[in-house]
Amino acid sequence: MPPDRVTNVKIAGVGGMGVLTSTRILAEVFFRRGLDVKKAEVHGMSQRGGSVCSDVRFGPKVFSPMIPAAGTDFLVLFQDDQEPIYAADCSPATIVLRASALDLSKLKNKRALNTAMIGMLSREFAGVPESEWLAVIRDIFPEKLREANIEAFALGRHHA
Repeated sequence: MPPDRVTNVKIAGVGGMGVLTSTRILAEVFFRRGLDVKKAEVHGMSQRGGSVCSDVRFGPKVFSPMIPAAGTDFLVLFQDDQEPIYAADCSPATIVLRASALDLSKLKNKRALNTAMIGMLSREFAGVPESEWLAVIRDIFPEKLREANIEAFALGRHHA
């Protein structure tokens, strides 16, 4: 994305899938790069397996945490069935990333799907070195979860 405009990312899944952790990773990477970052979360019935989405916006200056209608640049779906819920937030230019594009049999820890999806998303930001993403992952996850999430990130980043 051009450095002079705001980039809008919507991450969607259901409660317990790590949508909010993914949001935290994404926001932290771009905050550390010196950009203005805003995020907004909609929990809904997340504790009961309901839909959860999070908006992350970053750029030189971001005035609102909410993505404007049809303004989503990237829609990251942890479950494909969430796509119709967020279709109105997208435009024909929106890039949709789906968990179904990954070989989930290679994911050693199924709870790290969220980090694998961040790995897939990271490919869209060629100007951000992999080392910066990994530094944030190392800082966010406790030691006992760190290696599984680093492996999941690599799966997403390097998927065919």
